[in-house]
Amino acid sequence: MTPSELQAYLHTHIPLSTAMQVEVAAVEWEHVLLQAPLAPNINHRETVFGGSASALSILAAWSLLHLRLRSGGVTSRLVIQSNRMDYLRPIVGSFSARSSLEDADQWPGFMRLLERRGKARLTVTADLMAEGKVAGLFSGEFVALGYEKAQDG
Repeated sequence: MTPSELQAYLHTHIPLSTAMQVEVAAVEWEHVLLQAPLAPNINHRETVFGGSASALSILAAWSLLHLRLRSGGVTSRLVIQSNRMDYLRPIVGSFSARSSLEDADQWPGFMRLLERRGKARLTVTADLMAEGKVAGLFSGEFVALGYEKAQDG
Protein backbone atom coordinates (compact mmCIF):
# COMPACT_ATOMS: atom_id res chain seq x y z
CA MET A 1 0.00 0.00 0.00
CA THR A 2 1.41 3.37 -1.01
CA PRO A 3 1.12 6.55 1.06
CA SER A 4 -1.46 7.95 -1.38
CA GLU A 5 -3.54 4.75 -1.22
CA LEU A 6 -3.53 4.77 2.59
CA GLN A 7 -4.40 8.48 2.65
CA ALA A 8 -7.33 7.91 0.29
CA TYR A 9 -8.51 5.02 2.45
CA LEU A 10 -8.34 7.10 5.63
CA HIS A 11 -10.11 10.08 4.07
CA THR A 12 -12.86 7.84 2.69
CA HIS A 13 -13.44 5.64 5.73
CA ILE A 14 -12.45 7.89 8.64
CA PRO A 15 -13.88 11.37 7.91
CA LEU A 16 -12.09 12.92 10.88
CA SER A 17 -8.81 12.39 9.00
CA THR A 18 -10.12 14.67 6.23
CA ALA A 19 -11.26 17.36 8.67
CA MET A 20 -7.83 17.25 10.34
CA GLN A 21 -6.13 17.42 6.91
CA VAL A 22 -4.08 14.32 7.71
CA GLU A 23 -1.42 13.43 5.16
CA VAL A 24 0.38 10.10 4.93
CA ALA A 25 4.09 10.92 4.75
CA ALA A 26 5.53 7.38 4.84
CA VAL A 27 4.32 3.79 4.79
CA GLU A 28 6.76 1.04 5.74
CA TRP A 29 6.42 -2.43 7.27
CA GLU A 30 7.92 -1.15 10.55
CA HIS A 31 6.41 2.36 10.67
CA VAL A 32 3.64 4.62 9.42
CA LEU A 33 4.19 8.37 9.52
CA LEU A 34 1.19 10.72 9.42
CA GLN A 35 1.28 14.50 9.57
CA ALA A 36 -1.22 17.31 10.02
CA PRO A 37 -1.18 21.13 10.00
CA LEU A 38 -2.00 23.35 12.95
CA ALA A 39 -4.92 25.33 11.46
CA PRO A 40 -7.69 22.68 11.48
CA ASN A 41 -6.39 21.26 14.78
CA ILE A 42 -5.96 24.47 16.78
CA ASN A 43 -7.29 25.12 20.27
CA HIS A 44 -8.10 28.32 22.19
CA ARG A 45 -4.40 28.71 23.14
CA GLU A 46 -3.31 28.62 19.48
CA THR A 47 -1.61 25.27 19.96
CA VAL A 48 -2.66 21.81 18.75
CA PHE A 49 -5.81 20.56 20.46
CA GLY A 50 -5.00 17.51 22.61
CA GLY A 51 -7.76 15.51 20.96
CA SER A 52 -6.20 16.12 17.54
CA ALA A 53 -2.77 15.02 18.81
CA SER A 54 -4.30 11.87 20.25
CA ALA A 55 -6.37 11.23 17.11
CA LEU A 56 -3.32 11.52 14.84
CA SER A 57 -1.45 9.04 17.05
CA ILE A 58 -4.37 6.60 17.04
CA LEU A 59 -4.68 6.92 13.26
CA ALA A 60 -0.96 6.23 12.79
CA ALA A 61 -1.08 3.18 15.06
CA TRP A 62 -4.27 1.82 13.49
CA SER A 63 -2.82 2.41 10.01
CA LEU A 64 0.26 0.32 10.79
CA LEU A 65 -1.88 -2.68 11.72
CA HIS A 66 -4.21 -2.09 8.77
CA LEU A 67 -1.21 -1.99 6.42
CA ARG A 68 0.33 -5.17 7.84
CA LEU A 69 -2.92 -7.12 7.68
CA ARG A 70 -3.70 -5.96 4.14
CA SER A 71 -0.14 -6.77 3.03
CA GLY A 72 -0.73 -10.32 4.25
CA GLY A 73 -4.03 -10.54 2.38
CA VAL A 74 -5.99 -10.62 5.65
CA THR A 75 -9.26 -8.82 6.22
CA SER A 76 -10.10 -8.15 9.85
CA ARG A 77 -11.99 -5.51 11.81
CA LEU A 78 -9.52 -3.39 13.79
CA VAL A 79 -10.62 -1.51 16.89
CA ILE A 80 -8.79 0.29 19.66
CA GLN A 81 -9.44 -1.17 23.11
CA SER A 82 -7.41 1.16 25.30
CA ASN A 83 -4.76 3.83 25.04
CA ARG A 84 -2.54 6.22 26.93
CA MET A 85 -1.30 9.56 25.64
CA ASP A 86 1.40 11.55 27.41
CA TYR A 87 1.66 15.18 26.30
CA LEU A 88 5.23 16.41 26.80
CA ARG A 89 5.09 19.91 25.30
CA PRO A 90 2.68 22.24 23.50
CA ILE A 91 2.66 22.08 19.72
CA VAL A 92 2.58 25.44 17.93
CA GLY A 93 2.77 24.27 14.31
CA SER A 94 2.40 21.22 12.11
CA PHE A 95 2.87 17.88 13.81
CA SER A 96 3.35 14.21 13.00
CA ALA A 97 2.90 10.77 14.53
CA ARG A 98 5.20 7.83 13.76
CA SER A 99 3.85 4.44 14.80
CA SER A 100 5.61 1.16 15.48
CA LEU A 101 4.82 -2.11 17.21
CA GLU A 102 5.69 -2.08 20.89
CA ASP A 103 7.31 -5.49 20.39
CA ALA A 104 7.83 -6.52 16.75
CA ASP A 105 8.55 -10.10 17.85
CA GLN A 106 4.89 -10.48 18.86
CA TRP A 107 3.60 -10.11 15.29
CA PRO A 108 3.82 -13.83 14.31
CA GLY A 109 1.98 -14.87 17.49
CA PHE A 110 -0.63 -12.18 16.92
CA MET A 111 -1.26 -13.52 13.42
CA ARG A 112 -1.42 -17.16 14.59
CA LEU A 113 -3.94 -16.25 17.31
CA LEU A 114 -6.02 -14.20 14.89
CA GLU A 115 -6.16 -17.06 12.41
CA ARG A 116 -6.89 -19.70 15.04
CA ARG A 117 -9.38 -17.82 17.26
CA GLY A 118 -10.54 -14.94 15.07
CA LYS A 119 -9.41 -12.42 17.69
CA ALA A 120 -6.02 -11.07 18.75
CA ARG A 121 -4.57 -8.06 20.61
CA LEU A 122 -1.42 -6.09 20.00
CA THR A 123 0.11 -2.92 21.44
CA VAL A 124 1.24 -0.17 19.07
CA THR A 125 3.16 2.94 20.07
CA ALA A 126 3.60 6.30 18.38
CA ASP A 127 5.92 9.24 18.85
CA LEU A 128 4.16 12.57 18.40
CA MET A 129 6.67 14.98 16.86
CA ALA A 130 6.75 18.76 16.39
CA GLU A 131 9.63 21.01 15.39
CA GLY A 132 11.99 18.01 15.37
CA LYS A 133 11.26 17.15 19.00
CA VAL A 134 9.12 14.55 20.72
CA ALA A 135 5.95 16.33 21.88
CA GLY A 136 4.01 13.30 23.05
CA LEU A 137 4.05 9.54 23.52
CA PHE A 138 1.18 7.22 22.66
CA SER A 139 0.56 3.59 23.49
CA GLY A 140 -2.59 1.76 22.46
CA GLU A 141 -3.91 -1.76 22.56
CA PHE A 142 -5.74 -2.75 19.40
CA VAL A 143 -7.94 -5.76 18.80
CA ALA A 144 -8.36 -7.50 15.46
CA LEU A 145 -11.72 -9.24 15.14
CA GLY A 146 -12.46 -11.82 12.48
CA TYR A 147 -10.07 -13.39 10.04
CA GLU A 148 -10.59 -13.72 6.33
CA LYS A 149 -7.73 -14.59 4.00
CA ALA A 150 -7.98 -13.34 0.43
CA GLN A 151 -8.22 -16.14 -2.11
CA ASP A 152 -5.61 -16.19 -4.87
CA GLY A 153 -6.75 -16.84 -8.32
